[in-house]
Amino acid sequence: MKRVSPYTKMRVLGAIEFAEGKTIKARIQNVSQMVFTSEEGEPLQFTWRTIQTWYSHYKKHGITAMRPKPRSDKGRTRKVEPEKLLEAIEQVLPEFNGRPSNIASVYRACIEKGLLRREEVAPNTFRRMVNTYELFKPQTQTEDKRRLAFAKAHANDMWQADTMFGPHVRDGHKKVQTKLIAFVDDASRVCCHGEFFLAENTDTLIKALRSALYKRGVPDAMYVDNGSIYTSKEITQICLRIGTQLLHTPVRDGAAKGKVERFFRTVRQSFLNKALDLSSIDSLNKAFSQWVEEEYNGRQHSVLGMRPIDRFGLDLSRIRYLPPGDTNDELFFVEEERTVRADNTFSFKSMRFEAPRDLRSRKVQIRYNRLNFDKTVLFYKGERMGEARQVDFVANDRPPKKQEATP
Repeated sequence: MKRVSPYTKMRVLGAIEFAEGKTIKARIQNVSQMVFTSEEGEPLQFTWRTIQTWYSHYKKHGITAMRPKPRSDKGRTRKVEPEKLLEAIEQVLPEFNGRPSNIASVYRACIEKGLLRREEVAPNTFRRMVNTYELFKPQTQTEDKRRLAFAKAHANDMWQADTMFGPHVRDGHKKVQTKLIAFVDDASRVCCHGEFFLAENTDTLIKALRSALYKRGVPDAMYVDNGSIYTSKEITQICLRIGTQLLHTPVRDGAAKGKVERFFRTVRQSFLNKALDLSSIDSLNKAFSQWVEEEYNGRQHSVLGMRPIDRFGLDLSRIRYLPPGDTNDELFFVEEERTVRADNTFSFKSMRFEAPRDLRSRKVQIRYNRLNFDKTVLFYKGERMGEARQVDFVANDRPPKKQEATP
């Protein structure tokens, strides 16, 4: 069920005062028989226990209690990915001598060791995913496929992207393991961008992708695995806007992204073996950026027979860059759909906004910055309509100023 807006909750609580009944409980029970209309015009009816809970919270905490609390799992996936299941299975397989008797016993072992939680994967889901992705089969059987060495003909025909666990750095009073997100061009082997983060989530991936696009242009395709951040709605929307085809590798087929995996091996053997300053994430990224540009991109590649950056430069005339403009940041915004009401307003994040143009009774797309909700941009049929502003009910109640007649 959709969350009820504070506006609707206050209408329900306001009806208690005028409802019939000698006691508050009786009046609440009478209100529970009423039908209210949501801001989208949908009929709503609430149980007396729900109304009683709202009433108690309002009496105790005031109107602030009517605002919906953010989800406790906001920003985290609610669906377990096959890679996480495979990692948990591989850790418990030694208990079964590499040959588990049945799926249920492996599932219980994963739960008991804390490798999986029942809330994120139910027994039936575990069984279905094990059978679908053949997670019990040895790697030699699942990866026994015919492979051909390939390379794209031109720079930015395809990027390969992945995440690697990095060294621990100090974050305040504790040490946190870093995650390196990197993009490697298939044809030139250029590292388009790589950056260490303290967390691996959709926000860090968007930040890394944004830097890569501004540095090296827009790829025609991007080859990634099936991790939750690489299959998120936000990344799919960004690739659609910039005209990049998002391709996913088969499950348990890490060799398909051989070039970025080879880059990670070079990072471990060459960069991480240096005496690095791990006092902060910024110092680590500063050293890594210098190593990428001076040593990796600027050193002759054994397969290419030339420096990756020089091979990339051969195709500069073909590179497609982001068009210059003040609205480029909106390419990386999250998008949701809303229907504009008859008064040319819509509800979003428990607030009312006015559409910048006459879009009454039309479905529009809203783009906003998920990290800094400072502006709301409306799109209709792929065309930018402008920024929406929050409704000022008091200002709208004032009559328009009369223009003075010119003598």
